[in-house]
Amino acid sequence: MLKIYTKVGDQGFTKQVTGKMVPKCDLQIEALGNVDELQSYLGVTIANLSPNCEELKPELENIQRQLYQLQADIVVKRHNEINSEMINALEKRINELTPKIPTIPEFILPGGKATGANLQYARTLARRTERSLVNLNLNEQKLSENILEYINRLSDYLFILGRYANVLDNYTEVKSKKHDPNRING
Repeated sequence: MLKIYTKVGDQGFTKQVTGKMVPKCDLQIEALGNVDELQSYLGVTIANLSPNCEELKPELENIQRQLYQLQADIVVKRHNEINSEMINALEKRINELTPKIPTIPEFILPGGKATGANLQYARTLARRTERSLVNLNLNEQKLSENILEYINRLSDYLFILGRYANVLDNYTEVKSKKHDPNRING
Protein backbone atom coordinates (compact mmCIF):
# COMPACT_ATOMS: atom_id res chain seq x y z
CA MET A 1 0.00 0.00 0.00
CA LEU A 2 1.25 3.44 -0.92
CA LYS A 3 1.33 5.71 2.13
CA ILE A 4 0.33 9.34 1.74
CA TYR A 5 2.34 10.44 4.76
CA THR A 6 6.13 10.49 4.90
CA LYS A 7 6.69 11.87 8.41
CA VAL A 8 9.39 14.08 6.89
CA GLY A 9 7.43 17.30 7.46
CA ASP A 10 6.51 16.70 11.08
CA GLN A 11 9.09 19.23 12.31
CA GLY A 12 8.02 22.03 9.94
CA PHE A 13 10.35 21.22 7.07
CA THR A 14 9.66 19.81 3.63
CA LYS A 15 11.78 18.43 0.83
CA GLN A 16 12.08 20.33 -2.43
CA VAL A 17 12.33 18.49 -5.74
CA THR A 18 16.13 18.96 -5.51
CA GLY A 19 16.15 17.02 -2.23
CA LYS A 20 16.99 20.10 -0.18
CA MET A 21 15.11 20.38 3.12
CA VAL A 22 13.54 23.81 3.64
CA PRO A 23 11.10 25.29 6.17
CA LYS A 24 7.46 25.02 5.17
CA CYS A 25 7.38 28.84 5.17
CA ASP A 26 10.08 28.99 2.45
CA LEU A 27 9.09 31.46 -0.27
CA GLN A 28 9.02 28.77 -2.97
CA ILE A 29 6.89 26.45 -0.81
CA GLU A 30 4.55 29.37 -0.02
CA ALA A 31 4.17 30.21 -3.72
CA LEU A 32 3.56 26.58 -4.65
CA GLY A 33 0.95 26.34 -1.90
CA ASN A 34 -0.85 29.39 -3.24
CA VAL A 35 -0.88 27.92 -6.75
CA ASP A 36 -2.23 24.66 -5.27
CA GLU A 37 -4.96 26.53 -3.39
CA LEU A 38 -6.01 28.40 -6.53
CA GLN A 39 -6.02 25.20 -8.55
CA SER A 40 -8.05 23.39 -5.88
CA TYR A 41 -10.56 26.23 -5.61
CA LEU A 42 -11.06 26.09 -9.35
CA GLY A 43 -12.03 22.46 -8.71
CA VAL A 44 -14.61 23.65 -6.19
CA THR A 45 -15.87 26.13 -8.77
CA ILE A 46 -16.17 23.41 -11.41
CA ALA A 47 -18.00 21.11 -8.99
CA ASN A 48 -20.52 23.87 -8.32
CA LEU A 49 -21.08 25.25 -11.82
CA SER A 50 -24.67 26.26 -12.39
CA PRO A 51 -26.46 24.53 -15.28
CA ASN A 52 -26.20 27.79 -17.27
CA CYS A 53 -22.41 27.83 -16.79
CA GLU A 54 -21.55 24.21 -17.63
CA GLU A 55 -19.92 25.46 -20.86
CA LEU A 56 -17.11 26.91 -18.71
CA LYS A 57 -15.98 23.51 -17.40
CA PRO A 58 -13.48 22.62 -20.18
CA GLU A 59 -11.70 25.96 -20.03
CA LEU A 60 -11.48 25.90 -16.24
CA GLU A 61 -10.08 22.36 -16.31
CA ASN A 62 -7.54 23.57 -18.86
CA ILE A 63 -6.50 26.34 -16.47
CA GLN A 64 -6.06 23.73 -13.71
CA ARG A 65 -3.73 21.77 -16.00
CA GLN A 66 -1.78 24.93 -16.82
CA LEU A 67 -1.35 25.61 -13.10
CA TYR A 68 0.34 22.19 -12.77
CA GLN A 69 2.68 23.29 -15.55
CA LEU A 70 3.31 26.56 -13.74
CA GLN A 71 4.26 24.65 -10.57
CA ALA A 72 6.68 22.51 -12.58
CA ASP A 73 8.19 25.65 -14.11
CA ILE A 74 8.87 26.91 -10.59
CA VAL A 75 10.53 23.78 -9.22
CA VAL A 76 12.22 22.10 -12.20
CA LYS A 77 15.21 23.81 -13.80
CA ARG A 78 14.85 24.39 -17.54
CA HIS A 79 11.13 23.49 -17.40
CA ASN A 80 9.38 26.30 -19.29
CA GLU A 81 5.84 25.24 -20.18
CA ILE A 82 4.10 28.54 -19.41
CA ASN A 83 4.55 30.50 -22.62
CA SER A 84 3.36 33.55 -24.48
CA GLU A 85 0.75 31.51 -26.39
CA MET A 86 -0.98 30.69 -23.09
CA ILE A 87 -0.93 34.35 -22.10
CA ASN A 88 -2.27 35.34 -25.53
CA ALA A 89 -5.05 32.77 -25.19
CA LEU A 90 -6.13 34.31 -21.89
CA GLU A 91 -6.11 37.77 -23.47
CA LYS A 92 -8.06 36.51 -26.47
CA ARG A 93 -10.71 34.96 -24.20
CA ILE A 94 -10.94 38.17 -22.15
CA ASN A 95 -11.46 40.10 -25.39
CA GLU A 96 -14.15 37.64 -26.53
CA LEU A 97 -16.09 37.85 -23.27
CA THR A 98 -15.82 41.59 -22.56
CA PRO A 99 -18.44 42.64 -25.17
CA LYS A 100 -20.84 40.06 -23.70
CA ILE A 101 -20.94 41.67 -20.26
CA PRO A 102 -22.34 45.04 -19.20
CA THR A 103 -19.93 47.95 -18.95
CA ILE A 104 -19.40 48.98 -15.37
CA PRO A 105 -18.83 52.68 -14.62
CA GLU A 106 -17.73 51.90 -11.05
CA PHE A 107 -16.57 49.04 -8.90
CA ILE A 108 -18.94 46.16 -8.31
CA LEU A 109 -19.30 44.09 -5.19
CA PRO A 110 -17.66 40.70 -5.76
CA GLY A 111 -20.28 37.99 -5.82
CA GLY A 112 -23.41 37.15 -7.71
CA LYS A 113 -24.80 33.71 -8.25
CA ALA A 114 -22.68 30.77 -7.04
CA THR A 115 -20.56 30.38 -10.18
CA GLY A 116 -19.80 34.09 -10.50
CA ALA A 117 -19.04 34.41 -6.79
CA ASN A 118 -16.73 31.40 -6.89
CA LEU A 119 -14.87 32.82 -9.86
CA GLN A 120 -14.49 36.18 -8.11
CA TYR A 121 -13.03 34.39 -5.09
CA ALA A 122 -10.70 32.44 -7.41
CA ARG A 123 -9.60 35.83 -8.79
CA THR A 124 -8.52 36.90 -5.30
CA LEU A 125 -6.59 33.65 -4.89
CA ALA A 126 -4.87 34.35 -8.21
CA ARG A 127 -3.89 37.82 -6.95
CA ARG A 128 -2.46 36.33 -3.73
CA THR A 129 -0.61 33.78 -5.81
CA GLU A 130 0.77 36.60 -7.93
CA ARG A 131 2.00 38.45 -4.84
CA SER A 132 3.77 35.35 -3.56
CA LEU A 133 5.36 34.70 -6.97
CA VAL A 134 6.59 38.29 -7.14
CA ASN A 135 8.03 37.91 -3.63
CA LEU A 136 9.75 34.68 -4.65
CA ASN A 137 11.08 36.31 -7.83
CA LEU A 138 12.44 39.37 -6.02
CA ASN A 139 13.93 37.64 -3.00
CA GLU A 140 14.86 34.03 -3.63
CA GLN A 141 14.45 32.62 -7.13
CA LYS A 142 14.36 34.32 -10.52
CA LEU A 143 11.18 33.27 -12.36
CA SER A 144 10.46 33.54 -16.04
CA GLU A 145 8.61 36.64 -17.15
CA ASN A 146 5.97 34.33 -18.62
CA ILE A 147 5.07 32.98 -15.18
CA LEU A 148 4.52 36.46 -13.75
CA GLU A 149 2.63 37.69 -16.80
CA TYR A 150 0.49 34.53 -16.94
CA ILE A 151 -0.64 34.74 -13.30
CA ASN A 152 -1.41 38.44 -13.68
CA ARG A 153 -3.50 37.81 -16.78
CA LEU A 154 -5.18 34.83 -15.12
CA SER A 155 -6.66 37.05 -12.42
CA ASP A 156 -8.00 39.42 -15.09
CA TYR A 157 -9.48 36.43 -16.93
CA LEU A 158 -11.14 35.12 -13.75
CA PHE A 159 -12.66 38.56 -13.11
CA ILE A 160 -14.17 38.70 -16.58
CA LEU A 161 -15.22 35.04 -16.45
CA GLY A 162 -16.97 35.66 -13.12
CA ARG A 163 -18.86 38.57 -14.62
CA TYR A 164 -19.73 36.48 -17.68
CA ALA A 165 -21.02 33.68 -15.42
CA ASN A 166 -23.31 36.20 -13.75
CA VAL A 167 -24.63 37.18 -17.19
CA LEU A 168 -25.25 33.52 -18.02
CA ASP A 169 -27.11 33.17 -14.71
CA ASN A 170 -29.15 36.37 -15.32
CA TYR A 171 -27.71 38.09 -12.27
CA THR A 172 -27.41 41.87 -12.16
CA GLU A 173 -24.21 42.83 -10.39
CA VAL A 174 -24.37 45.19 -7.43
CA LYS A 175 -22.44 48.40 -7.91
CA SER A 176 -20.20 49.70 -5.20
CA LYS A 177 -21.36 53.09 -3.94
CA LYS A 178 -20.94 55.36 -0.99
CA HIS A 179 -23.11 54.54 1.93
CA ASP A 180 -23.78 55.98 5.35
CA PRO A 181 -21.15 54.39 7.61
CA ASN A 182 -23.52 54.71 10.56
CA ARG A 183 -26.09 52.44 8.92
CA ILE A 184 -25.79 48.70 9.03
CA ASN A 185 -28.73 47.82 6.81
CA GLY A 186 -27.60 49.64 3.67
